Amino acid sequence: MGLLQDRLEQWRRPQEYMEAGIYPYFRQITGRQGTEVQMEGRNILMFGSNAYTGLPGDNRVVAAAAEALQKYGTGCAGSRFLNGTLDLHVQLEKEIADFIGKDESLVFSTGFTVNSGVIACLTGRNDYIIRDDRDHASIVDGCRLSMSQNLKYRHNDMEDLEKQLQKCEPEAVKLIVVDGVFSMEGDLAKLPEIIRLKKKYNATVMVDEAHGIGVFGRNGRGVCDHFGLTKEVDLIMGTFSKSLASVGGFIAADSSLINWIRHNCRTYIFSASNTPAATAAARMSLRILLQEPQIIERLWAVTNYALKRFREEGFEIGDTESPIIPLYVRDTVRTFEVTKRAFEEGVFINPVIPPACAPQDTLVRVALMSTHTNEQVDRAVKALVKVFKEFGLLK
Repeated sequence: MGLLQDRLEQWRRPQEYMEAGIYPYFRQITGRQGTEVQMEGRNILMFGSNAYTGLPGDNRVVAAAAEALQKYGTGCAGSRFLNGTLDLHVQLEKEIADFIGKDESLVFSTGFTVNSGVIACLTGRNDYIIRDDRDHASIVDGCRLSMSQNLKYRHNDMEDLEKQLQKCEPEAVKLIVVDGVFSMEGDLAKLPEIIRLKKKYNATVMVDEAHGIGVFGRNGRGVCDHFGLTKEVDLIMGTFSKSLASVGGFIAADSSLINWIRHNCRTYIFSASNTPAATAAARMSLRILLQEPQIIERLWAVTNYALKRFREEGFEIGDTESPIIPLYVRDTVRTFEVTKRAFEEGVFINPVIPPACAPQDTLVRVALMSTHTNEQVDRAVKALVKVFKEFGLLK
């Protein structure tokens, strides 16, 4: 063995959780995603999915993907920059730009590579990138890859954001990057105040709508639309892997920004383009959202019901304003234990531990889909009340 293997062989934290019987990751699903799934030979309530619209198993989406697979094959064998651009990609980009309300958009192979690549390529050595300290890991990595000076402000603390802006040279580019919906806690960015500060300090704003698309705004256009601030936000990022029932991501902005990103973003230029099937699935999901506003109406009806039920039972759920409902545990080992017991009771939920949150803020994350029923919510709440009481986490 070499030095690297010698060092990493000492890292056994996952094995310790496995030996304790509480390792919660990589459980296998043996069928379509839905509100109930087959796992380990059992029927399990799925409250750990980001498929807010409930579309991954929709037959129309599946058929669109299958048709593209037959027409274009399995992949493009190259990047968008060279041989990997299909008419299907260009059509989706036009439809996304129109949906979001921007001049143009670019489609990427994953949402992570949108943030990690776009943020890294926009600003120079003498510029600044400022982010919320609870922004997604892809934003953090994009900031790390940039040559610019990195600043961060306390979560949703607008006074601290202004202090960071005041540290910047007035003539430098100042890029504020923020999640529209914070993916673990479910609360929203204070976008109206961020836009006020943008104007005051001549900054640029990029919003990650990964958990806003298909949830907020007209026909699910996102948090920027929800606040009526789409025109004021310079760059809007989103993913296909959640409400749009596929995989991939996009950036939407004015033509000058898109022109720069198209020719300078390394994760766009040097990544293989999104598969035909995934592109077609995202396109069909977008069309369904536009045609069926009742999907989002149902999502909010079941979300509001679930929020009410969890509050009634005394769970600590923080400041969530979305279908993401955090149930705070505040201890890493206990969070894994709760996740295990919930699974034993027939409910799949996700544990959230550092670095996805602060050590004192560990939680289990419940997420709603439009296709969930109130009866399924009641079953999940009943099971989770039982589990949380076992560990003394509910009064």
